[in-house]
Amino acid sequence: MPAESTWSTPLGAVTIDMEAAGELVGGGLAVADDVPHAPEHALEVQLPLLQVLGFSEVLPVAIGVAGAQEVAALLAKVATPGSIVLCSTDLSHYLTQEQAEAADARTVDAIVRLDADGIGERAACGRYALRGLLAWARGLDLGVRVLHQATSGDEGGPRDRVVGYLAASLGA
Repeated sequence: MPAESTWSTPLGAVTIDMEAAGELVGGGLAVADDVPHAPEHALEVQLPLLQVLGFSEVLPVAIGVAGAQEVAALLAKVATPGSIVLCSTDLSHYLTQEQAEAADARTVDAIVRLDADGIGERAACGRYALRGLLAWARGLDLGVRVLHQATSGDEGGPRDRVVGYLAASLGA
């Protein structure tokens, strides 16, 4: 959890939900530390978009090596009705287009089935967060809708060393 109460973006300050952060820290589900967030780039693109959509308060959580049930417990504690939960991760990295398509198809299948254990060690850089999200979603009996899947090769990059991407949503 961030220790700072605000983060800056090109569109201005974003408030961190320190009350929820305090609950997680006080409950032993997280620690307050800004260091893990400094090199993390997952939110730097998403925060301005959230600001444009009218969100002024967020709770960024950097997930390190953690079990799926630990992450699911964290989400269960703070994801109240009306919350929007974002999990940001790429899929495969630096495979050929064909290898990435095969690897990512297995990962997407696991995601659609809410199978946290089906997310392999090299399936996604944010695999621990993703596994926890899937465990949490399974506990709520949510479904997955794939919105778009592609690789950097599909989007104009070289096809001999691609990164896999997926946009999906969870819902009842």
